Amino acid sequence: MKQNHPCPGNPFASDNSRREFLHVGLLAGLGLTLPQFLKMEAQGAQKTYTSKEGVAKSVIQIFLPGGLAQQESFDPKPYAPSEYRGPFGSIPTKLKGERFGEHMKELAKVADMMTVIRSMSHGEAAHERGTHNMFTGYRPSPALQFPSMGSVVSHELGPKNNLPPYVCVPNVPNIYANSGYLSSAFGPFGLGADPAQGNFKVRDLNLPNGVDDKRFHRRKSMLETVDGHFRSLEKSDALDSMDSFYQHAYKLISSQKAREAFDLSKESDKIKEMYGKNQAGQRMLLARRLAEAGVRFISLTAGGWDHHDNIKNGIQKNLPSVDKAVAALLQDLKQRGMLDNTLVLLTSEFGRTPKINKTNGRDHWPRVFSVMLAGGGVKSGLIYGKSNALAAEPEEDKVGVQDLAKTVYNQIGINADKELMAPGGRPMEIVDGGEVLNDILV
Repeated sequence: MKQNHPCPGNPFASDNSRREFLHVGLLAGLGLTLPQFLKMEAQGAQKTYTSKEGVAKSVIQIFLPGGLAQQESFDPKPYAPSEYRGPFGSIPTKLKGERFGEHMKELAKVADMMTVIRSMSHGEAAHERGTHNMFTGYRPSPALQFPSMGSVVSHELGPKNNLPPYVCVPNVPNIYANSGYLSSAFGPFGLGADPAQGNFKVRDLNLPNGVDDKRFHRRKSMLETVDGHFRSLEKSDALDSMDSFYQHAYKLISSQKAREAFDLSKESDKIKEMYGKNQAGQRMLLARRLAEAGVRFISLTAGGWDHHDNIKNGIQKNLPSVDKAVAALLQDLKQRGMLDNTLVLLTSEFGRTPKINKTNGRDHWPRVFSVMLAGGGVKSGLIYGKSNALAAEPEEDKVGVQDLAKTVYNQIGINADKELMAPGGRPMEIVDGGEVLNDILV
């Protein structure tokens, strides 16, 4: 029952208020302002967990920008009316009773190696906002830029084998793939070149002409002296991150093994043909090399999937090469004994509308779409969740972006309930809400 204030004109008349007043007085006696105390209190309440390498030693995130249509890929509706079914048929997979779109011939053969979630859903129909969701596990906020999953992994687990912990192939694809409120030291290493190019060479990875090892190490020593001087004058994220970037660069350049991780010439023509000598194939082959060498999080893009017009041509142009490359990646990882400890994640920012539009395409549709996971402690041969008869809404086991992100973090060894410190001393959970999808885990 609500009680009336004993003295309405006196804000400190209640017992609680008197205690609060004395508490604030004590803070002043300790030389603390109230904002300082609240900051300390927030930091003290911060949820901390130790991150350590999990079942998945590496994550390969394959992002298909633009919005892959669920109906033409992992969730065809062969019995829907033609204006919903779309221009293509469907094919049987290795899983009894389950079908994929007709241009997923290779993935259909290895469906027993993956989990497909057909009930992924969020509420963001704009490309930027949907992309933000899938890279960070958060809805966009005007007040704060959230870090990507790769940057969180970099922050929590750090580098291994002198390699950057987070690499983007071929470049950083969007601003949401960056470090957000974390230091820029945890941002991605972008290759600056496409592995599909015949003269592919990672920028700044080799010594400049005329610089031998002796000169290189002398330069490093001189730079460390200068850096030490400036760090003694000023401390800032920019200086710290610059120092971190230099350290990573020197380790990359000075380590033959690290440089070789990026060298596709070490791969046979047979392997290159297996993946496909094209954009999707060579990016995924490089991703396998990087995971094998010790990179913790590799993010790559392939194709363009914003098929508002003529979806038939768009799918025919983009999907066969991706289908072949992803299937080859899974088979290659398994053959090398790497699939159990490498998590492959295939996503897009959203799906496409249930009904074909007037220009024979499909528009943005975040209410339901499909994602695929394989390896890294995820069950094999599982279809999880279900969309309705028109691929318009989740019908069973709806999955949100928080659930997916939390599951990925869980497999690589990070408790996503952990709070990281955002600007202003604000503790922020790595993922706010959601549950680990234990039903899809081994």
